[in-house]
Amino acid sequence: MLRRREAVPFAFVAESDHFRSNVTPPPKERLTASQYLGRGLLGLTVVAGLVGSLVFGMPALGGGDAGGRQHQSEASDGR
Repeated sequence: MLRRREAVPFAFVAESDHFRSNVTPPPKERLTASQYLGRGLLGLTVVAGLVGSLVFGMPALGGGDAGGRQHQSEASDGR
């Protein structure tokens, strides 16, 4: 097993405050009214699509028969 023979300098950890930057990041840009409107319309479109798929998909998910009629093929008619 190899071991380091030189001393590890830990002075940089103690002096880390000297190297901190005093530059603050720029503030976040505020959204404009058109960006708010665009995001709102996009969200409304997504919600309307989900609601529409539920409305049109619910009859297909129903397990009941179609209007109480049984559909028979001509082959099973027996004529």
